[in-house]
Amino acid sequence: MQQVSVARAAWVRGRRRVAAAAGRLPAGLRRARGRFAGTTRDAGLATAEYAVVMIAAVGFAGLLVVILRSAEIRETLTNLVRDALAV
Repeated sequence: MQQVSVARAAWVRGRRRVAAAAGRLPAGLRRARGRFAGTTRDAGLATAEYAVVMIAAVGFAGLLVVILRSAEIRETLTNLVRDALAV
């Protein structure tokens, strides 16, 4: 039980040091710290959103590759480019 109280006392001393150091921060850093103080819970959400978007983009690219490999689409696009360059 004594180890727990020693660890708790050390933790409290550390918290007091952090609080004291926070009071000595320049005003700009104190404002920035306040702005970003609540962002720890959802800090990984942006990364997860990027992953979902990348998976969707890869799926869409695969679909385009399948569509553009067909002979009908290739012929239509070739004719379109020929007509555009003939003008």
